[in-house]
This record gives sequence, structure tokens and C-alpha cells, in this order.
Amino acid sequence: MSQRSRNAALAVLRKHYTHVNVSILNNLSDLESLVALNPDLVFLGMEFVPADEEMSLRGIDKVWLSDYLDEYNIAYTGSSQRAHELGRDKALAKQRALDKGLSTSSFYVVRQNQSLTEPNNSLKFPLFVKPTNRGGGLGIDSNSVVHNFAQLQAKIQSIATDFQSDSLIEEYLPGREFSVAILRDRTMDTYSVMPIELVAPPNNKSGARFLSAEVKSSNTEQVIPVTDIILKMRVTDLALSIFYALGARDYGRIDIRLDKSGTPHFLEVNPIPSLIEGYGSFPKACMLNIGMDYETMLLHIVKLGLSRGSHVPVSNIESIATADVTITSLEPALDTV
Repeated sequence: MSQRSRNAALAVLRKHYTHVNVSILNNLSDLESLVALNPDLVFLGMEFVPADEEMSLRGIDKVWLSDYLDEYNIAYTGSSQRAHELGRDKALAKQRALDKGLSTSSFYVVRQNQSLTEPNNSLKFPLFVKPTNRGGGLGIDSNSVVHNFAQLQAKIQSIATDFQSDSLIEEYLPGREFSVAILRDRTMDTYSVMPIELVAPPNNKSGARFLSAEVKSSNTEQVIPVTDIILKMRVTDLALSIFYALGARDYGRIDIRLDKSGTPHFLEVNPIPSLIEGYGSFPKACMLNIGMDYETMLLHIVKLGLSRGSHVPVSNIESIATADVTITSLEPALDTV
């Protein structure tokens, strides 16, 4: 969660709750200080801190905020640890989908220290290549669609160099792309499943349309309501099945793309999607599908988290105004769209 994201959330929540603050968490010591505050709710704007202060966020050993807060019985927004782990590792999430019999494009992973000396014949070109553990379109650019082995090698090397990440190589899906916002109704214990179609400008190198880092940061993709009833049902059914399969809860975003025959395939999950008004597909999907504005959306997410807490009686969730809410973020930080 960037400064822009947290300031927007802060402004809204301070209109409704008496104690709303931001905690910048860069290490375990910061997380311990947050727990010492014993807030009624933590609004998660990040997933983990490094277990060792000498390590970067790219290190293997992590302290997951959701797991740590569970230990201290502190309520937080959104999903628990397993869903965040799968959101962070795109290959693991795709494998979970396959294990559950759900559609996702064929793929394999090349580790950043692995030398790829010959093509993997299990997949045919063109292929799509992206980092396994980056959000916001990071690592996705005009070279992400590769048509031969030399292009594949070059893109894998650039991901390893620029992002210190493994590469996910998957079958390129040439069809339409959808982003599906999922939001739980606390009183009915059901989910609103809200798809929108995203149409990126054609890539100036290949002509293909996909959501690169440049497109996401500039917010230039076209957003279209899904009006085809059958297509909407197929996309929403897959999205909700993926949401359950990955152990997500309360809210999140599922990205889906069609193959050449029009079959929906799971791309990736984001348990902490961008929540900036007018930016990012989650708020747009809420508005286009059910007319839920930005402020209502944020308050809805907060109430879902408070309903699991031990500090606030469930009967008071709709009217309470004295809750202590802490928004977590890194510094510096980038939005994950």
C-alpha cells in the first residue's frame, strides 16, 4: 500500500472511527510495536516483513502479518496467511487451481539461477513470461510475449536481473481479459462476484493487448461491464471457485483470461488489491456491478474484519465509532493494482 493508498483510506476511516492511524512496518520490530498497541483492527496494506532485519523483502524467511496477528488475537482485514502465500507465488496458485480441477493455462517455472539451454517442448510458442512473485504488472512489458527460444531466454534473464525473481512461463492466452472483484456480505454470509472486462491498448511491439506495468500505472485500460449472461456466469463461477480453492476470505481479486476457444482460465489472485478510488479494478468492479462507491466499499471491508475481532461486540459493528484501526504499509511502497 502506497502513501496515496493509505492516505485515501485514512481520510475515509477517520470520518467514521475515532482512532485511525498508520503503522509503517519494515521489520519485525515494527510489527512488535504494532501488536503492543493492541488495536481493534489492522487494515492490511501489506503481507509480510523479513524475519531477519539484515534481509530484504526478497528473502526466503518471512513473518506473515496475518499469521502473526492471529497469534495475538488481533483482528485484521482480508485473508489469512495461506491465501497471501498463494497470492505472492503465482506458480503455486496455478498449481492449486490445477489440483482442484480448475482451468488455468499450462505452465512451468525457470528459477533465477537456472540456465535454460534448450526449449521446454511441453509448451508451444507464443508463450507469456512474467515474474512469479510481483504484482502491479511489474516485469510485464513489450517483451513478455515471446515467439522463439532466444526471446524466451532474454526475458527470463531480464526478470532475474531486474527483479531477482523466478520466471513463470505459461501458454499465451489470446482472448479477452477479466478482473473479478469478490466481496463477502457479512449478514448473508454470501459473496458478491463482480466481473469487469479490461481492454489494454495494443502493445506497440507485438500488437497484443495485456496489462503491463505501464498500462496499470497509467490507468489507461478500458473498463467494460460484462453483459453477456453466459460469459458472465462462466467467468464468475471460475473466479469464486478459485477464491475458495486458494483459501481467500472477505475480499480479493481474481484475474481471468480467455483462450482462443473462449474458455476462461485463471491467471492470478490478489488478496490485497489496490483500493484507490478510480484506480485499480477492484473499486471499479464494485461501482459498475452493484453501485458501491469507494467510501462504502472501504467501510464494508472494515466491518468484515471487525466482526472477527474480540474487542467489538458483533451487535455493534454497524454503529460503533470508537474503534482503534491501524493501517499497515511499507515505506517506501508501491500500489499493487
